[in-house]
Amino acid sequence: MPLTHSLSRKRRDCRFAAWPAIAALGLLAVTGLAAQQSRGVTDLTQLHERFLNPPDGTRIMMRWWWFGPAATKREITRELEEMKAAGIGGVEIANLYPLALDDPATGFHNTPFLSPEHLEALRFANQEAHRLGMRIDITLCSGWPFGGPHIPVTEAAGKLRVEQIDVPVGVMDAQAPFVDSGESLLAAFLVPASDAENTMSHAEQLAAPRSGRFAFAASTQSRRLICFLSSRTGMMVKRPSVDAAGFVLDHYDKVATEQHLHAVGDRLLSAFGDQPPYAIFSDSLEVYGSDWTPALLDEFQRRRGYDLRPHLLSLVKDVGPETTAIRHDWGRTLTELADENFLEPLHAWSREHHTLLRSQTYGFPPVTLSSNRFADLPEGEGKATFQMWREFSDTRWAASAGHLFHHPVISSETWTWLHSPAFRATPLDMKAEADLHFLQGINQLIGHGWPNSPDVAGEPGWRMYAAAALDAHNPWFMAMPDLTRYLQRVSFALRQGEPTNDVALLLPNDDIWASFSAGFTKHASPTSAAGFDESGSNVSMDEAMDKFLGKQVIAQVLDAGFNLDYIDADTIDKLGIPYRILILPSIDRLPVSTYEKIADFARRGGIVVATGRMPATAPGLLHAKEESARLKELSEEIFQGKIVSAHFLKDEQELGPALAKYTSPDMTLTPSTPQIGFIHRHLDGGDLYFVANTSNEPRHVQAHFRATARHAETWDAFSGAITGVSDPGSIVIDLEPYGSLLIFFSETGDTAPTPQKRTEKPIQDLSRNWTINFAGNHTDENMDQLRSWSDAPKTRFFSGLATYQKSFDVSLNNSITDTQYLLDFGAGTPNTVPSPDTPHNMYAYLAGPIREAAQVYVNGKSAGVVWHPPYRLDVTPYLKSGRNDLRIVVGNTAINSLAGQSQPDYRLLWDRYGKLFVPQDMENLSPLPSGLLGPVRLIESRSVSPAR
Repeated sequence: MPLTHSLSRKRRDCRFAAWPAIAALGLLAVTGLAAQQSRGVTDLTQLHERFLNPPDGTRIMMRWWWFGPAATKREITRELEEMKAAGIGGVEIANLYPLALDDPATGFHNTPFLSPEHLEALRFANQEAHRLGMRIDITLCSGWPFGGPHIPVTEAAGKLRVEQIDVPVGVMDAQAPFVDSGESLLAAFLVPASDAENTMSHAEQLAAPRSGRFAFAASTQSRRLICFLSSRTGMMVKRPSVDAAGFVLDHYDKVATEQHLHAVGDRLLSAFGDQPPYAIFSDSLEVYGSDWTPALLDEFQRRRGYDLRPHLLSLVKDVGPETTAIRHDWGRTLTELADENFLEPLHAWSREHHTLLRSQTYGFPPVTLSSNRFADLPEGEGKATFQMWREFSDTRWAASAGHLFHHPVISSETWTWLHSPAFRATPLDMKAEADLHFLQGINQLIGHGWPNSPDVAGEPGWRMYAAAALDAHNPWFMAMPDLTRYLQRVSFALRQGEPTNDVALLLPNDDIWASFSAGFTKHASPTSAAGFDESGSNVSMDEAMDKFLGKQVIAQVLDAGFNLDYIDADTIDKLGIPYRILILPSIDRLPVSTYEKIADFARRGGIVVATGRMPATAPGLLHAKEESARLKELSEEIFQGKIVSAHFLKDEQELGPALAKYTSPDMTLTPSTPQIGFIHRHLDGGDLYFVANTSNEPRHVQAHFRATARHAETWDAFSGAITGVSDPGSIVIDLEPYGSLLIFFSETGDTAPTPQKRTEKPIQDLSRNWTINFAGNHTDENMDQLRSWSDAPKTRFFSGLATYQKSFDVSLNNSITDTQYLLDFGAGTPNTVPSPDTPHNMYAYLAGPIREAAQVYVNGKSAGVVWHPPYRLDVTPYLKSGRNDLRIVVGNTAINSLAGQSQPDYRLLWDRYGKLFVPQDMENLSPLPSGLLGPVRLIESRSVSPAR
């Protein structure tokens, strides 16, 4: 028998006893607002009420970019109030590069980072956020990664510098490389110049140079001198504020971390007084090329049990069978140092300052899934592709960590690359991407982002160089409260109960560590774009996952009707395997201790599936022979013995169909529809599914759920309405393009009313004879036929609000009580979906009949906002028999006005502060279709009486 969900949950609850450090981490979250806001609601009536009106803590947040910084108190208040009114629940303040020069004529000026004026602006923002009941987080640096002018070169990001010098025939000495500040010579080797196989076996380690030169015997063969130095990447903080430029710190060095925490962290938090931020934020680790630290040789000896110095060549050359084992040990040491010397002190500091740590724990240095144990609030980040939920992603990485380490609130940096350039993204784009994050287990969205923008910036205001601008300068902003309410309801729902993903995908950490390599130094010109030396170093864990996992394994699991989390060997060693199914995707290297636990899991009925190959290689150098032999014994026992729940699939393509044979899928769709995804939460009172259509076409399916019950109901996250389901065992689902719904199953409680079938007929075409007024224009214009206003030369570059008005007569049928009248704008037209490999392809591929949002008024009363399929409103309460007045206010994007403007060249700004950014995709802007495109019809809808 496979492990049951109840057993999995029991193990999940008990795992902290086995890992006291993680239990201690959980204490802080339990005492904070995060735990309060994520406790499941067990009473069904209360659950319905809370879904309709979720707590404020489930609202989305925005990354609030302070450029310069130059945020004034007036602007701070205005923007926080705009966010609050739009349904945004909090901000993360991120201080970035200046966007304008100081100007005495206007009084505009940038304030240096951490100056008294800057800290006063932070204090005031915190005060205003508390007044408005909003959450406030702060990034613990300016720009990213952590660093700045307080980091000396001796604490800057470390790198293994590898110099290669040609040694001609007969030469007996060579100049040693120059050793700069913050560097030291580690070792030098003389090797044959030939790249033929086994040449490294003739390598000779040289004695330290004398008077700056290496001495060695002459040879009749040409050779190369390879020198290894403990060095620095030279990487500077990216996108820093005024007076915040400096080296990125060494994330393997605890002294460097603590230096930053005291110089920057203490100073920033002093602005918050006795009201600390809800959380401090550590952005994605992008310390490119950092693969060394001065203490690494000593730490390696202590941790791995042998001296790395004689083996340094293996980091850049194939020196034989031991190469990958040594590289593995080097990679694992880097991970441990980053955990212990950056993440652990950062978390300890946050606790000392009575705040939480929100952390994007992935990237460079090579932190692992297990490294997320130091984050109170794990956070992911979306890829710039609509397929992100069907392949490896940092979003699912963070969600998996939250599920494993019992962090109930899991956030993601959302809309980072949405529909570039800035101001191009629409509300439908935002919903389409947000649903992909929800499908992966996210329940707190951090929008990326909201640019602080002063009056001197004009319209549409400032924007970050490479991100969506989602502030009130967007003409479609009237739709934001409706969108955020939807997102808030889904976020609330996905915090209820416990995650119930069936499948754990074992990440190949040990194989990836073994693939790491250092690179020979490339001497770039002083004007190179990078500004620092990566030198071909390959030491990222998450960025290697696609190569090792392939593009199909996750999609196969999803298409088989399951959802999944990631897990890694360190987590299994500490927490066990709290899942029904464990997949080993072509894993070769695995610690024996982990494989023993996997074997025990299989003996107790847990389903284990290995694809492609069985584990056979011990990860490190020491004890490799005996441990590899034990791995092979375990593979034979698990997959070739009598454990009936263990399966080996030589062909990886067999995985999807095989999973459904081993245990019942959680959701089955007829017909099979890979574009529809789901995520499942188990509550004490039932089971909740979020189901989303990720495509630009409507989908009609018959759905069967494993967690069926006597009662089922659907929840509409737009309206909060609850509707009964007549047959919980087989549910018909109709989803609009990019549509979604929640389905709740329970054994108790009254079933909500089941909707009757309805028939519709158009009763009036309202597509012609409108008057239109563009904001700022006091003259009404006649529009006989609806069309895009960007087609007219006069309004081609208009971005803003346009008001459409007309009157019409209608005779209402009041004899049938359930008659509804719908204002219908049409279905929209699907656009061609590009290849998933197309850069920056994350947006909704649907040309709607409203570009981009419309506020509808009937007889002077607001009837609602229209911005997403099915592009219709129920206007029954507002209509009357006889004459009716219809007013529709439409907002487009700001792209049209930007297309008609000269774009800043930033020449003088870059001369003053350096070229800290380059605007993305701002070339060749052209106006977009805008306004009501038609048709507009009034539709009468009636229920169909059941046959007698």
